[in-house]
Amino acid sequence: MTVQATPASAACPGCIAAPAEPVRPIPEDVQIALSLPGIHCSACISTVERELNAHPGVEDARVNLTLKRAMVKAAPDTRAVDLIPVLERAGFEAHELDPGALSATQSDKAGRDLLMRLAVAGFASMNVMLLSVSVWSGATDATRDMFHWISAAIALPAIAFSAQPFFTNAWSALRVRRLNMDVPIVLAILLALVTSIWETALSGEHAYFDAALTLTFFLLAGRYLDYRTRAAARSAAEELTALEVPRAIRLVDGTEEEVAVVNLNLGDLVLVRPGGRMPVDGEIVSGQSELDRSLLTGETLPVFAEVGLNVSAGEVNLTGPLTIRATAVGEDTSLHRMADLVAIAESGRSRYTSLADKAAKLYAPGVHILSALSFVGWYIYSGDIRTALNIAAAVLIITCPCALGLAVPAVTTAASGRLFRNGMLIKHATALERLAEVDTVVFDKTGTLTSGAPELTDLGDHSRGDLQVALALAEASSHPLSQALAKAAREAGIKPATLRDVLEVPGYGTEGLFQDQRVRLGRAAWVDGEDDEQTTAWLAIGSRPPLRFAFTDSLRAGATEAVAAFRAAGKDVILISGDTQGAVRALAGKLGIEDWIAQALPQDKAAKVQELSDQGRHVLMVGDGLNDTAALAAAHVSISPASALDAARVASDIVLLGNDLSPIAEACNTAVMATRRIRENFRIATVYNVIAVPLAVAGLATPLIAALAMSTSSITVSLNALRLR
Repeated sequence: MTVQATPASAACPGCIAAPAEPVRPIPEDVQIALSLPGIHCSACISTVERELNAHPGVEDARVNLTLKRAMVKAAPDTRAVDLIPVLERAGFEAHELDPGALSATQSDKAGRDLLMRLAVAGFASMNVMLLSVSVWSGATDATRDMFHWISAAIALPAIAFSAQPFFTNAWSALRVRRLNMDVPIVLAILLALVTSIWETALSGEHAYFDAALTLTFFLLAGRYLDYRTRAAARSAAEELTALEVPRAIRLVDGTEEEVAVVNLNLGDLVLVRPGGRMPVDGEIVSGQSELDRSLLTGETLPVFAEVGLNVSAGEVNLTGPLTIRATAVGEDTSLHRMADLVAIAESGRSRYTSLADKAAKLYAPGVHILSALSFVGWYIYSGDIRTALNIAAAVLIITCPCALGLAVPAVTTAASGRLFRNGMLIKHATALERLAEVDTVVFDKTGTLTSGAPELTDLGDHSRGDLQVALALAEASSHPLSQALAKAAREAGIKPATLRDVLEVPGYGTEGLFQDQRVRLGRAAWVDGEDDEQTTAWLAIGSRPPLRFAFTDSLRAGATEAVAAFRAAGKDVILISGDTQGAVRALAGKLGIEDWIAQALPQDKAAKVQELSDQGRHVLMVGDGLNDTAALAAAHVSISPASALDAARVASDIVLLGNDLSPIAEACNTAVMATRRIRENFRIATVYNVIAVPLAVAGLATPLIAALAMSTSSITVSLNALRLR
């Protein structure tokens, strides 16, 4: 948070009387937010913080590994475009985020709230249990009544505070005339409290304050475990919005002025420097460069940009300054429309009915009917409403919604631990249940099945002299192919030739003079090379025929094994990419994928996933880019690598922490086992109820028996879940 300094009052009366000079406002520090998709350990944190803090103008930099984000406090003239190259030179991918758009996602209020309620319920239940031991041990008359009233004084405010999540959820369900698992829980708690207060007021022997608090504590423990396994995943739509460039350079009568993007209008001229992202959709009116569209479209190769080309918000300008005339701003840009696609797709996923909710539809009515019948039967038999109400409360408590409430989170926590050790992080509450149902797997190409970085494949086909010239030209460019060529040549021990007048021509390549000969490295058309579907760069030395350098996007580790495992399991595998026909065809053939689609736009990917879903298929989507976020959100279940952009990771249900894809297929097997354990837990709870309910209905279930039975069933469910580990 920026603190505005205020001028101090002068202590000298003469100074006060003298005409004061106008106070110049002290410039406020700026907050810069950077997304760091590639960080993964404490060494990354220290390196990033060290590099940023060493940069002039940076006052403080802090990295959050969980969010993969750096927050930088800097001088007013420091910009994100100054810091991103610093991190890239240190080996870290970085993207600017809008701090204002992220403000809503910073808080972990829900987790702290659950933990506080859990602590209060646990502390209160321990104290009430101690008082109950005295009653169970034989305290009678006034002593017993005193302990009961003390228990009531502890239990009533504790439950009023701790059980609020259950009350809220139950009321939400009842308001729309449906039942969920919280309805019998709330009814059990309330009936236990009412009958306990009644019994205490009438100096009765039994009170259920301890059972009500224990029930609340166990259920809150389950809710908190469930919450922690998915780490309160933030909205992908919000993360996409944060990726929109917060500031832009507007040209007014040839003068540059920096303005907030929200203040741009249609028709404004916007200058985008090399390395900057497009703040608006528009048309290039001056300049030449190349655009990196990989995050938006999945295209491996940069696109040549010249006057007349339409550009979209979020694309990265690589080599030369461009002037853009804005044709869409704010909510009308393609990036914002993509955020809308994600939001719509996410809302569809919320319609999935979890196993717990399905069980609640059968369990809740049965418990309520049984409790009501017990009340009616005992009232008719005994004519004592007090006895009938006590037994009805005992039936509700001993039928143990606690075991059913723990059935899912206990298994989810155990399975999440197993997957985490294999390099996968579960984020969504029902992800495992949905993963177990998968019959179709859709992969993105660039950055998912492949590394997303080009590699030179024909280094050995060129002479040392030619490679020296190529290296000298490549080192003068920031183009991805030039950087790949330079890396391969350096690793082979090649030294750069001595060149003069080296110049990068935006959109074309790099040229210079070598032994008084013009040399060029760049596009085929610029050096009279031949275009083909393969990724290539061309070197021209004087009048010699140009030399071809071929590149490929290397497979990600485990890609072959993952695809083979899915096919062996009988699942359909589909490859959908925004890359060219040739590149996608080659990769599909290499991996044995028969069904593939090339040059797909983000909306095409989402539409294909939706089409498969409409056919009754359960789709697993694996992707990493902005162009995948809508499809990730629309799929039945989705996975993204940790190296993916924040928006893709947030839109997905599961994050792959390592670079190896092979654990994905194993995750499906774990999900199947987890779903089996959940169903077993429901059966355990059912068998327990078959044994315990007759005791309650017969009037044999004292508060002690109810509390012990409830704890026993909860522990049994938890132990069964631990078998997954």
